[in-house]
Amino acid sequence: MSFNTFGRLFRTTTWGESHGPAIGCVVDGVPPRIPLTEADIQVWLDKRRPGQSRYTTQRKEPDTVEILSGVFEGQTTGAPISLLIANQDVRSKDYSDIKDKFRPGHADYTYHAKYGLRDYRGGGRASARETAARVAAGAIARKILGGAVVIRGAMVQMGAHKIDPENWDWAQADANPFFCPDAAAAAAWAEELDRIRKAGSSVGAMIQVEAAGVPVGLGAPHYAKLDAELAAAMMSIHAAKGVEIGIGMAAAALTGEENADEMRAGNEGAPRFLSNNAGGILGGISTGQDIVVRFAVKPTSSILTPRKTVDTAGNETEIATKGRHDPCVGIRAVPVGEAMLAAVLADHLLLHKAQCG
Repeated sequence: MSFNTFGRLFRTTTWGESHGPAIGCVVDGVPPRIPLTEADIQVWLDKRRPGQSRYTTQRKEPDTVEILSGVFEGQTTGAPISLLIANQDVRSKDYSDIKDKFRPGHADYTYHAKYGLRDYRGGGRASARETAARVAAGAIARKILGGAVVIRGAMVQMGAHKIDPENWDWAQADANPFFCPDAAAAAAWAEELDRIRKAGSSVGAMIQVEAAGVPVGLGAPHYAKLDAELAAAMMSIHAAKGVEIGIGMAAAALTGEENADEMRAGNEGAPRFLSNNAGGILGGISTGQDIVVRFAVKPTSSILTPRKTVDTAGNETEIATKGRHDPCVGIRAVPVGEAMLAAVLADHLLLHKAQCG
């Protein structure tokens, strides 16, 4: 299976399957002498860890990370950093009834068609379990970016229910199980997702991730546009189906006057922008404003409601998926989106320094 690596200078290769003995990643291109411990990584893995509320999968994984290489006496050496996360709560028997059936909306059919076989135990590489390795890599990316760059994420829509932007409070995003910045919306979502969970169904979501303190100049004008690479990174997340930068699709309804992020004189020669419709990126290059990215995730494909499908022999049948699944995969997609944002920014920071000093 090819293309398990992302990044140019800050390069991450993830490995492992949902129900294998472990998952992990190898992170290459990390500059030497950056302080790094397992605790620096664990704090972000704990944010993504399953089983922390009734609104996520009840698979109980501690997601304890182990650094195998690339760190000596608490500092990066410049060598590849290998990270291991053991799988400790696999229940492969939950999938024995569907090993010859294709789940609608899942990658079962396409993996089988492309490779001639598939790991039916939780979806193998197609499982969102793989994203734990991305979060671990993102923790290292944050260390490269330094404390001046602050990356945060929130779930801003669950199903058809959106937050009220007037109620946005980042403190609330850390105070409820949905990473929701609107306390009133979070309370309503709790009731709705309880109903969906008890019915054995699932629902989609919209995630917003932001980065403040990003320096001007990251990105490139054509084939390495910062917004293009962010879009690709977010679309690589399991279940992602759409990405917006800044106001995104809403820009199509604006006039040039409305869309323009006007500028006035600022401090130290840098302009002061009066709005941020562009999401902190112009011409593929960061402006110094906050980077704002949203991505939509589809409902989890593994549901209890019987759905029409076919099996590996081409016979028509029905399928209902047992096991432990997220009724809204968008919840745990928040720290994954943060990690991918961090990885792209770290990559482009290194690229910028290599070309421009």
